[in-house]
Amino acid sequence: MTGDAFDPASKPRLAPHRRLKFDEPRKQWIIQAPERAFVLDEIAHAIVSRCDGTRSFAAVVDELCALVPDAPREVIASDARELIEGLVAKGVMVP
Repeated sequence: MTGDAFDPASKPRLAPHRRLKFDEPRKQWIIQAPERAFVLDEIAHAIVSRCDGTRSFAAVVDELCALVPDAPREVIASDARELIEGLVAKGVMVP
């Protein structure tokens, strides 16, 4: 799922035993994984929260484009793909 091999029809999701959680004391979204946690900024949360295994990557990008209509679709798709690929490489998400 890297570079040109990235499939827009893929349905990315969190890997088993990982969960998206709001850390109330710190007021921030995190992904909890065994023995580690990943802090998400607002943009990363917008992307990861839509990757639930039911939406295709293309549908996730469509939803993000609706949130930020002035941003070019290519930029949104590239940024989302880069984040997801990074999390897949770390074993946090599956494509």
